[in-house]
Amino acid sequence: MPARVLLIEDSAETARLLAGALGAGSDPFEVAAACSARDGLAHLAANPVDCVLLDYRLPDADGLECLRTIRQRHPDLPVVVITGAGSEEVAVEAMKLGASDYLVKHGKYLVTVPVVVREALGRRELERTAAHYRSALRSSRREASRLRRELRERYRLDGIIGESAAIEQALFLAERAAETRVTVLLEGETGTGKELFARAIHYHGPRARGPFLAQNCAALPEGLLESELFGHVRGAFTGAERARRGLFEEADGGTLFLDEVGEASPAIQAKLLRVLQDGEVRPVGGNGERKVEVRVIAASNGDLGEAARERRFRPDLYYRLRVFPIRLPALRERRGDIRLLALHLLERISAREGKTLRGFDARALRLLERYPWPGNVRELENEIHRLVLCAEPGERITPDLLAAWIVEGAPPAAGGGTRPLKEIVREVELATIRARLREHGYHRAATARSLGMTRESLWAKLRQLGFVAPRRGSGED
Repeated sequence: MPARVLLIEDSAETARLLAGALGAGSDPFEVAAACSARDGLAHLAANPVDCVLLDYRLPDADGLECLRTIRQRHPDLPVVVITGAGSEEVAVEAMKLGASDYLVKHGKYLVTVPVVVREALGRRELERTAAHYRSALRSSRREASRLRRELRERYRLDGIIGESAAIEQALFLAERAAETRVTVLLEGETGTGKELFARAIHYHGPRARGPFLAQNCAALPEGLLESELFGHVRGAFTGAERARRGLFEEADGGTLFLDEVGEASPAIQAKLLRVLQDGEVRPVGGNGERKVEVRVIAASNGDLGEAARERRFRPDLYYRLRVFPIRLPALRERRGDIRLLALHLLERISAREGKTLRGFDARALRLLERYPWPGNVRELENEIHRLVLCAEPGERITPDLLAAWIVEGAPPAAGGGTRPLKEIVREVELATIRARLREHGYHRAATARSLGMTRESLWAKLRQLGFVAPRRGSGED
């Protein structure tokens, strides 16, 4: 049975064109039309409808007021608002009021109408599926436990580790998003694993056989980023000796991950909006558009909503990207996962480095769990890697191997930029000498020779650093 679409449009000619666009093709819609807000609301009260196309300007009511009424009476019904050119602020306000999407009347908008309606219906189906799963989770604790365990195991292979409620919620949403083609916005601090989630969503979904490409929007200046994303024609700029396809074309049929999308310039944002609206890219220096079919997953480590409200980021692009938002929790919000992550990372990195270790001392694990990890999982991974390199084969990771700021529970200044050089040098010297001492069984002369210094100089340096080494053959405290 075809999906039923209600047009609320006062212009008979526009309604005829819209109905023609929706009724064409191999999978047409069943279209009904109403010429006023009153007639449209009456039709909704008497007939089943799957989606509404609502014109912003109506003879008897403001389109936004009509939208509010529809949302109150039919909260699950998708509504796509149609605005004229130059009415982007109206479109943004409509999205805030709960519109599923919006269309701007321009030369090609009739071509995109069926696509936008199908996307709106797809999102409704996604929300219904999510509601069904939430109901299932509430109805049976045992079944919920099984689903969570299954979900964790499925994504464990992608490197996403955790059992906390915060990470399980993110995994649940990622699983739902993977089953669809909608645009996803991943929000979270630096180091929370946004690219891991993006890859998992791609490879667990219907586009898994297609390409997965990633681009950090802060990594390139505007001109290079524009060429990288959209491609260029020969002679478009100095050095463009041949045409080159952009990432959107390279990712056709697959997924493009745009990291730090909030750092894109206004000009890049405008071109991104064009791709998301019309599915077309125009290479730098080119005259014509090229069709692409790409699923976009965007990520931001800042508050993109606040940036949109302050007009530092295009609000219309923000709402295009934020079709399916997933917030990734900071590591300090899921401290119960730190032990699992530390053990997993230790096993993986020690295997990669070809070094067998005996795990963590309980005191070291407690210190890792206490530390706030401002750099999140990435910072934890870097620390575990450093520990693997410093530890001797067959050893257990003990508190004395941990970085000083982790033992103290106080992160260093951002970027380490305010730490004195003397302090950094002292830490490196102490770690190097400690490792050489263990390597040579605390034999003073052998350790000194390996460091290119005399035994007396070595012991003077140790006294200067405040480190008392165990005697030869003894264990280290």
